[in-house]
Amino acid sequence: MKEIQEDIDLELQIIATGMHLSSEFGQTWEQIIEDGFTINQKIEMLLSSDTPVGITKSMGIGLIGFAEAYEMLKPDIIAVLGDRFEILAAVSAAMVARIPIAHIHGGELTLGAIDDAIRHAITKMSHLHFAAADEYRNRIIQMGEHPKTVFNFGSPAIDRIKKTKLLNRDDFQKAINFSLSKKNLIVTYHQVTLENNTAKRHFKELLNALDTLSDTHIIFTKPNADTHGRVIIRMIDDYVRFNSDKAISFVSMGHLLYLSALQFMDAMVGNSSSGLTEAPSFRIGTINIGDRQKGRIKAFSVIDCSPTKKSISQALTTLYSNEFQQQLLQGSNPYGQGEASVNIKNILKNIETKRLLKKKFYILTA
Repeated sequence: MKEIQEDIDLELQIIATGMHLSSEFGQTWEQIIEDGFTINQKIEMLLSSDTPVGITKSMGIGLIGFAEAYEMLKPDIIAVLGDRFEILAAVSAAMVARIPIAHIHGGELTLGAIDDAIRHAITKMSHLHFAAADEYRNRIIQMGEHPKTVFNFGSPAIDRIKKTKLLNRDDFQKAINFSLSKKNLIVTYHQVTLENNTAKRHFKELLNALDTLSDTHIIFTKPNADTHGRVIIRMIDDYVRFNSDKAISFVSMGHLLYLSALQFMDAMVGNSSSGLTEAPSFRIGTINIGDRQKGRIKAFSVIDCSPTKKSISQALTTLYSNEFQQQLLQGSNPYGQGEASVNIKNILKNIETKRLLKKKFYILTA
């Protein structure tokens, strides 16, 4: 967004929707303004319910809102990132409105989440593809997208790390009003959306494993507005209330506090994609629990485990072993080294958008 904003030949338009507009999830649209951007349209689509019916209704409301927003803004192309249900509504409306779609982070696999099917559906509706690794680029081509429209510039998340001036340890502790300890973990755990009613049981196993640690402080970041996510939110609130000496939670830390936190953590624990894309750049471990991220490319710093106290505890033991700590010093991030944003901007700037709409299915030859 900053690359587009700073280019005199381009006009940036921003639509904010979903959790960004919700007080329950931190009113993060305000962070967009604080970062120097202008929001052109706000689309209210998030209902108070996180049941399958509630999520589906939210998608329907979003579809109507995006159709109206596109009619008003008349963009030449839309750029979307990821695989959430809000994005599916955004690209569905753009497809009907005959607006070309550029998709960032396609071609990935997350076999434990509905995001997997959503991501691939977005790929087939999109016209330009910005994958984060060669394996993902190849998968997009395998899905029938022409190689000339599929690029691998790595993840823009790495750009954000390189361009952000992070807080030092003292300033970070003052900013969050919480002291770090000898050992520190950041925990982000989401419901595995292709499983039924496992959130409470699996997250309890994680909390039980954390309770076995000593001299360890924990920062929780709360989950997204996914199906049954509020179960996890309530459990985090209860845990922090009874363990305020060693734990703190945030609805949203914002990118400065979040990235600053990572540099002081021993590991990211949970099942967030950030543990795979961003954490390796800080040479810290990731304890990846369960199937939510199953199928994604992982750095050597990622330790996979099952959603049981025993398996999570074993992963924590591995994390603090001398062998693993030495391995972290040698690691690299498979999602790139930066510069994705400017490369993506240049493609968007120079592409002839009118010729993108009529695309053919690309057939792989032996």
